Amino acid sequence: MSDGARQDARATRPQHHRSTLEDQESALRTRRRTPSRGAASIVGVPARPRVLVVSFSPIHTDARVLRQLGVVARHARVTTIGYGPRPEGSDEHLRLPDGAASLPETPRGVALLAARRWRTAELAAPGAQHALRLAAGRRWDAVVANDARALPVAHRLAAGAPVWADLHEWAPEERTHVLAWRLLVAPLMDHLCRVYLPRCAATTTVAASIADLYAARYGVRPQVMRNAAPWADLSPTPVDAPTVRLVHSGGAVPGRNLEAMLDVVERLGSGYSLDLYLVPGGDGGRYLRALRDRAAGIPGVTFHDPVPPGELPATLNRYDVGVFWIPPFNTNAAHTLPNKLFDFVQARLAVAVGPSPEMARVVTEHRLGVVAEDFTVDACAASVARLSRADVAGFKASTDAASRDLSFAAEATVAEGILDRLL
Repeated sequence: MSDGARQDARATRPQHHRSTLEDQESALRTRRRTPSRGAASIVGVPARPRVLVVSFSPIHTDARVLRQLGVVARHARVTTIGYGPRPEGSDEHLRLPDGAASLPETPRGVALLAARRWRTAELAAPGAQHALRLAAGRRWDAVVANDARALPVAHRLAAGAPVWADLHEWAPEERTHVLAWRLLVAPLMDHLCRVYLPRCAATTTVAASIADLYAARYGVRPQVMRNAAPWADLSPTPVDAPTVRLVHSGGAVPGRNLEAMLDVVERLGSGYSLDLYLVPGGDGGRYLRALRDRAAGIPGVTFHDPVPPGELPATLNRYDVGVFWIPPFNTNAAHTLPNKLFDFVQARLAVAVGPSPEMARVVTEHRLGVVAEDFTVDACAASVARLSRADVAGFKASTDAASRDLSFAAEATVAEGILDRLL
């Protein structure tokens, strides 16, 4: 019998692990009446709830998960599962081996994907197997799954506790510009969303347009919790240097059109500089090295080591214009509303972006900067070239005025509401 036939057969009979939201809330009420939550409590003082946060990322550098942890830690004792050292906000960290892939990339895993045996492939990734072993036999009051690939592990470890899925992007098309991912992994991501999202007690995502996609395909509309940075107590710096100082921070990931930034500053010529704070991607740094090689002959381009997310606004504050022109090479790129836009705001920079709808809406609504007519080098360069120093100073003043409205404080209320309901 095929995996699809097995799933159809399972769907015709009740299953205890496919609990509805009402079942989860009933179980939650039962747990609330049970005095065995977490560690033994001091007499008269209830023990703190225990929350597990699962993220197949180096959490200590993952800005969104770090902000999430800051909220969860106010409500519960937090255990994290992820790569790298213990992140801030975690009481206990179960560290995954650096080489343990989060997708089923082993020969057996690839064979399962090729055979479309998605149910069997759900937990076949080495990272998933390590996570299950590290957290075996533990009990949680709630579990947070960061991204779709964490859903099977989160639900298995939750053992009936409520699961909050925080979807950092549109999971079914995360990397569909890569042929192997599109053919093998995308169907698995679709399967995970279809099976597990309806079972989640709460779901969130990064932008309204992406929430619409989840609602249309899976019948689950996540709450929107944007990638806003915490408010930073900074002021705009004067625009009085001999050059207009452009800056970009983020991952050195192919497809993000970072080459265009180099071409733009070369096109603009003297009077402009570009500083880059780039985190090497998952390719061992090949793309970042290629960018460095390409920039070798361009005056005014400087590469810096990446800085921790919490230090970015203060580091970027001395620059003038934060830039990001990402073409819509896939659905996520088309709907992007990234961390870096909000980092630019907290750094009190003017902003220059392409006509990506979500970013353009924020930039236009708050008068933060300029939106290029299209994603060509000519259009992006023209959008910057038409800015006078007075324009740049005015936009920096606008980002300062909008800094509280566009900080994480507004987004944190979404997480607070979810945790108040689940714990």
